[in-house]
Amino acid sequence: MQTIARRLGHQSLKPSTSLKSIYPISNHHYGADHERYSSTLATKGVGHLVRKGTGGRSSVSGIVATVFGATGFLGRYVVQQLAKMGSQVLIPFRGSEDCHRHLKLMGDLGQIVPMKYNPRDESSVKAVMARANVVINLIGRDYETRNYSFEEVHYHMAEQLAKISKEHGGIMRFIQVSCLGASPSSPSRMLRAKAAAEEAVLRELPEATIFKPAVMVGTEDRILKPWAHFAKKYSFLPLIGDGSTKIQPVYVIDVAAALTAALKDDGTSMGKIYELGGPDIYTMHELAELMYDVIREWPRYVKVPFPIAKALATPREILLNKVPFPLPNPEIFNLDQILALTKDTVVSENALTFNDLGIVPHKLKGYPVEYLISFRKGGPQFGSTISERVSPDAWP
Repeated sequence: MQTIARRLGHQSLKPSTSLKSIYPISNHHYGADHERYSSTLATKGVGHLVRKGTGGRSSVSGIVATVFGATGFLGRYVVQQLAKMGSQVLIPFRGSEDCHRHLKLMGDLGQIVPMKYNPRDESSVKAVMARANVVINLIGRDYETRNYSFEEVHYHMAEQLAKISKEHGGIMRFIQVSCLGASPSSPSRMLRAKAAAEEAVLRELPEATIFKPAVMVGTEDRILKPWAHFAKKYSFLPLIGDGSTKIQPVYVIDVAAALTAALKDDGTSMGKIYELGGPDIYTMHELAELMYDVIREWPRYVKVPFPIAKALATPREILLNKVPFPLPNPEIFNLDQILALTKDTVVSENALTFNDLGIVPHKLKGYPVEYLISFRKGGPQFGSTISERVSPDAWP
């Protein structure tokens, strides 16, 4: 027994296998000398990868997904859907250690892996994709900053991810999230950059799947929540133009479900473009009426013609790169969004939609906008239109 114990002791003193050998961050997947230097996406999707368990949180789906933009609005719901089916999710982040901590709880132990990276460093991007077999690009921003322009965020980064995925050798699915209304002829620079990104991705990876969601609604959205905050603070809401622009808002959870549905199929969604809009079309005025109805305030509007709205939003764009300090982020008067509102943004007649993915989108009125009840005066059960028995005509 003593001899066996001594032998085991000597073996335990030998250097153990390093983490680098288990999870290598190497360049063996990259370069022209790799045998799979052309498009590497599988032709059958990733449905065949599901191996262990019943498909729940503690199952093993076989999917290892790198989700760029996971810390954003849509990203948290995509991560939740992937983790719920037993996937491992790699979360590239460039901010502080706190920006991703809310995502850690969404998956089983070790399934949510935050990884620090620099989007302008190609080797850093390759490192966070080295162990993945699925890449999802959710990177996007509806305003420019001093450091990142629309073209760099929406076009150059998407093109870079597509090229690296093509050289990788093990990426089975690539999903690019664009915007409804993206077109080379759009008056919006952001939408033009999104359209260019779609072309770049499909040029590098013809089997990639592209989703074009309409304006998304949810707890952290950038339309109804800023409207409600503005209306409560200033007692009125500015309507850009005359409020007649048509949009087709969609519940953010439905968009996340569409992405996971595409991953679960047998490859039928590969190489296709889906336009994701809600079941109802609203004018901007009708959507504002819905917001006022939920927060239970008397509606008051100030219609701002497009020329005046552009004049109010232009100074930030002029000063953005001319002052030595960052400027406040625009919420209501965003020049690029104002330009986008000059055209209706609805799903095309012959486009692929939720129905082609087997998903029935939620109607906006009801549960998807219940988060706005936090703006009600006096608590969730009250509000100005209920607790104060006055008519709208008496409102000052």
